[in-house]
Amino acid sequence: MIHDGRENFGGYLEDFVPGDIYKHWPGKTVTEADNHLFSLITMNSSPLHIDEAYMAKHQHGKILVVGPLVISLLVGMSVRDTSGKAVANLEYEKITHDAPVFQGDTIYGESEILETRESRSRPDRGIVYMESRAFNQRGMKVLTLRRRFLVPKRPQ
Repeated sequence: MIHDGRENFGGYLEDFVPGDIYKHWPGKTVTEADNHLFSLITMNSSPLHIDEAYMAKHQHGKILVVGPLVISLLVGMSVRDTSGKAVANLEYEKITHDAPVFQGDTIYGESEILETRESRSRPDRGIVYMESRAFNQRGMKVLTLRRRFLVPKRPQ
């Protein structure tokens, strides 16, 4: 038998149970290059993210990683375990930056299933609602977000 990994990439609606927690692995160490490239391609020229001399006098004393990069890392980490079979991402909500992220920090993630329901308009799919949390290498929560995505039901 040949296994190509597709069946283990994400889940069907029936696979998600409220209260289940997925620990996403591996983590990702955010490099200076990651932070600068993401800042540049998103046209975020805030000195908070690109100017060491400016940040040396700031309350944090060093460059902060741009927030949408941390959001993207957390969502990306969750795909293999959760939304890999998604038909669509429907909503992101309640995004909170719980603590600063610095260049050199390693981000780890987990996602908790909050609710699932069948689609009201399409009987072959349903909606998963989950909360994802990012932690740094010291176990400090640095970001929380909730999202909904549409997934197929298991084929009959």
